[in-house]
Amino acid sequence: MPTSRPRAVTPATGPRSLQLRDVLSDDGTHLRAWTNDPDGALAEAGAPTVVLCNGLGTNPWCWPALLDPGCGVRVVSWNHRGVGGSERPRDPSHVEVEHFVEDGLSVMDHFGVDRAVLMGWSMGVNTMFEMAVRQPERVAGLFAVAGVPGDTFATMLGPLHVPRVVARAVTVSLSRAMAVAGRALSPVARSLPIGPRAIAVLSHSGFMLPVRDPELAALGVKEFLTTPLDWYFHLALSTSRHARVSLSGIEVPAFFVAGRYDVLAGSRDMATAAARMRDAEYVELPTSHFVQMEQPDRVHALLRDFLAKVG
Repeated sequence: MPTSRPRAVTPATGPRSLQLRDVLSDDGTHLRAWTNDPDGALAEAGAPTVVLCNGLGTNPWCWPALLDPGCGVRVVSWNHRGVGGSERPRDPSHVEVEHFVEDGLSVMDHFGVDRAVLMGWSMGVNTMFEMAVRQPERVAGLFAVAGVPGDTFATMLGPLHVPRVVARAVTVSLSRAMAVAGRALSPVARSLPIGPRAIAVLSHSGFMLPVRDPELAALGVKEFLTTPLDWYFHLALSTSRHARVSLSGIEVPAFFVAGRYDVLAGSRDMATAAARMRDAEYVELPTSHFVQMEQPDRVHALLRDFLAKVG
């Protein structure tokens, strides 16, 4: 059975708090799970529960709207293996999307969630679609943010109109190089002075656009950089092998929120995925890959509307 050592965590940027839990996944890997409902107020109020399959190596601070106590949505989620307090698996090959699905199901069991809407961001979209195929009885709906249902690396560099085969070759090769160089580069990354000024520079780079809450974004980036880069790119290479999921057997409603200038998950591929599903909607916003950080209110409103439809 999963173990639990709940504790609250509050960032320095306002009245947001989380509760952390320790959860045991099927293969014996201990995970750091979290919820935005530390005192149970959202659950008591009947707020819908969403299971968040987060972006690879990311953290709760990337979701400002969900950290607002008045958000009206109970979220349960977890940190990836070897990230943010989650244990590295004994077998380092146990970092495929199928293992992330097992982790998500273990977290749902731990929080007593039998069936819920899944929300994914980036590589988390792969996880939630794979879960919908493997365990359809646990999934009530799919809300995809800046991610595609498989073969993600082939969709990267979309705004540059790079052919899929070239995009995959370039991004996988870069990940392999970073997996080798990551150990040497990690101390440098951890020592970078990450604050609102650094976020301002990053948000004018084209990779990220201006965010609503620079202080919270800085906290998210700083936390992200605590993961050794060699391990992060080991995870990335494993997920790069996740093939496109067959959408024909998915019966639940879906919603896709794409970023027009996203270089990490092509909006064109998100649109075609939505078109292939029986009950799916697609919205494209003028954002980068960090949609929910740049337009948190808009994304949250779309999520609330989708939950009302599913509910």
